[in-house]
Amino acid sequence: MTLGRKRGLPPVARRDARLFVLGSLPGEASLAAQRYYAHPTNQFWRLLGLAIGEDLQGLDYEGRLARVAERRIGLWDVIASATRRGSLDQAIREAEHNQIAHLLSDFSELKTIAFNGATASRIGRRLIGDPPSNLELIDLPSSSAANAMPFEEKALVWASIGQFLQP
Repeated sequence: MTLGRKRGLPPVARRDARLFVLGSLPGEASLAAQRYYAHPTNQFWRLLGLAIGEDLQGLDYEGRLARVAERRIGLWDVIASATRRGSLDQAIREAEHNQIAHLLSDFSELKTIAFNGATASRIGRRLIGDPPSNLELIDLPSSSAANAMPFEEKALVWASIGQFLQP
């Protein structure tokens, strides 16, 4: 595996997004496919689907994105680019960050930012700084298969984001 500079994906969101799920930096399979959470063992689509009561895993990628947009959920990552061998967050070096703080001004209906994993949370919370009082920040266990937490335990924590999608 080469140690090249990896560039993340653009944000996926409608202007009326109320919730953003932020990861760290897409893994090799996602970057190759140019799709969020493309690795077949990543549990993201299953976890998010359970949390919002939708069968996202059963849809094709475009269908997933459409359904997520309808539910006013945005996807992005805290890292814009970095060098990394492989797909693990521990291997990220020389990270350049996305302008996460701009989410607060660019998405006027944003109520919640959920961080997919510890790396996303650590970096994202630093980039946001002191959040406004009307913004909820939530730490989620990583949807990556590298996170050995049992799926059922992950799903319980992920279920908490469903409450933020109510009008």
